Amino acid sequence: MKQKITILFLLATTFLSAQISYKGFIDKYPIEFVSYVYSDGVGSAIYAYSNYDTPIVLNAKLKGKTLVFTEKDKNDKETAKLTFDNYDEKKEQLNGVWKDLNSGKELKISLTKEFDINYGNDVEWTEREILQPVSFKDKYFKLVISKEKGNFYSGVSAVKIIEKKTDKLIQKINVQCQLWGLDNVAIGDYNFDGFEDFSVFESSYAGPNTSRIYFLYNPKTGKYFESSFSGTSLEFDGSTKRIYEHNQCCAGRNIERAEYKVVNNKMVLIKKTCMEFDEKTQDYKNTKCD
Repeated sequence: MKQKITILFLLATTFLSAQISYKGFIDKYPIEFVSYVYSDGVGSAIYAYSNYDTPIVLNAKLKGKTLVFTEKDKNDKETAKLTFDNYDEKKEQLNGVWKDLNSGKELKISLTKEFDINYGNDVEWTEREILQPVSFKDKYFKLVISKEKGNFYSGVSAVKIIEKKTDKLIQKINVQCQLWGLDNVAIGDYNFDGFEDFSVFESSYAGPNTSRIYFLYNPKTGKYFESSFSGTSLEFDGSTKRIYEHNQCCAGRNIERAEYKVVNNKMVLIKKTCMEFDEKTQDYKNTKCD
């Protein structure tokens, strides 16, 4: 049922205004800053203090020429705003203000553009690195992205796992994946062994279907290895220790659902159900799975 189609052009041509990587300072503190603003003025960003390397996720809103990023705590309460007046994505330098919403304290922001994710058949670049929004307690992630000439889209060629504070490279894993905004990497305990693993967005398909590549942690080596986990739009339930797969096609007329358990780091099918929309009853009916 995986009818693979490329939908990245929606991001690249219709909605995307700018995806830009900066380095600079909040006051005297060095930071890395990645923004992703769409043509409708809504977007997101990630930044991290270089001395700590823990990513902070921001929501963005562009009103006229004023770009405002909002920082929230774990309870979804707004805690800080980063404001840039006279914003222009083409500028090499950005100056703004970071404001603590609790105390009112303000600090100056100064950023210098490192690169932007530019598209087009005549553009070529390699080995650009993008900070990711998730991290482990002692490690963080960067995507390595490249773009070949003659190919309109950029892609993810590797993932770097880096030690916080020291910036020591722990592991670099080569992949071939689509670039999916700022949220390519996710973390979770995918084999339910009590250790955090990570995954990388791989591709989008017809409808809401997506796939990811899952990397599991080996506590003996302290490294991550590519698992055999595979499926469409997988969900992991730590309470039941089950993996659930959801796959649909044909504008939602056909739906497949499957449930798996994990045995020796492999997905073992427990049950699978298939449904098809019935025009007469205007409801789904069970059908035989292929």
